[in-house]
Amino acid sequence: MTEIAPETPHVPVLAAEAMDALAVAPGGLYLDGTFGAGGYSRLILSAGGRVLALDRDPTAIQGGAGLVAESGGRLTLVQTRFSRMEAAAREKGLGPFDGIVLDIGVSSMQFDEPERGFSFRFDGPLDMRMEKVGRSAADLVNEMEEGALADLLYHFGEERASRRIARAIVAERTKAPIVTTAALAQIIARANPGRPQDIHPATRSFQALRIAVNEELDELTRALAAAERLLRPGGRLAVVTFHSLEDRIVKHFFAARSGRGRAPSRLLPGEEPPPTPTFRLFGPQPVAPGAAECIRNPRARSAKLRWAERTEAPPAPREEGR
Repeated sequence: MTEIAPETPHVPVLAAEAMDALAVAPGGLYLDGTFGAGGYSRLILSAGGRVLALDRDPTAIQGGAGLVAESGGRLTLVQTRFSRMEAAAREKGLGPFDGIVLDIGVSSMQFDEPERGFSFRFDGPLDMRMEKVGRSAADLVNEMEEGALADLLYHFGEERASRRIARAIVAERTKAPIVTTAALAQIIARANPGRPQDIHPATRSFQALRIAVNEELDELTRALAAAERLLRPGGRLAVVTFHSLEDRIVKHFFAARSGRGRAPSRLLPGEEPPPTPTFRLFGPQPVAPGAAECIRNPRARSAKLRWAERTEAPPAPREEGR
């Protein structure tokens, strides 16, 4: 198991397990698609690797300037979405890569900054935009039709009370626009009160709005396909997710690209053979954090790591528009 350096200022969830999955080698080239506070990038650098790190959040890019300076030219930091990793690599003249790591979702920094509006634990503007541009959560809450809003809460938040919550939101916004996290959380709690031992009633709705604002699921789908094209044969892809919607996308991607679960069968006349696997899976997956990590960091409880190794096969054909 990879040792975590004690001086590391930020240790991401499942850090040791992700580093083991990547099998970082000195001089190797790696892509950190979700730089955040620099946890994975710092660990890769400490193991002797070179890193192209991406983040769509300008605050993360500004915060990483010190690590770039310390890296002696081994860290390149670019502000962009990880779905656009191919363009970033091409622009910097980097690739193919020995490993790519993605830590999906919102960073602790974003959750802990009230002005970003990601969390109902603090009162702040109802924003949730990772890039600080485009439509905000307040725009969705105040402008979407009731049925569309209910569908959003149901599909992206798996919220069973989505229609009741959407109805309450629409009723309240006729009195005054909903512009703060506290106001929205209170509306949801009144519409769908939970038991004291349950998660906060607004948890799933906030997740749904954040996913919609930042197009997170589509971004993940595009990033997985891009990573397949950027990895060299033998390169590793490690992905850490935090809820079932993300994990399902990663699970299905690896299953489809590895042929896992595909029953051998005799081809019918004229039938095309299945594509050659582009990834090789190892061991039981997903990998979950241990009890000690969950106690140390409660946010780790829902985390799952899936990883695979690139084969010699050419990447799957690029889908139209992707």
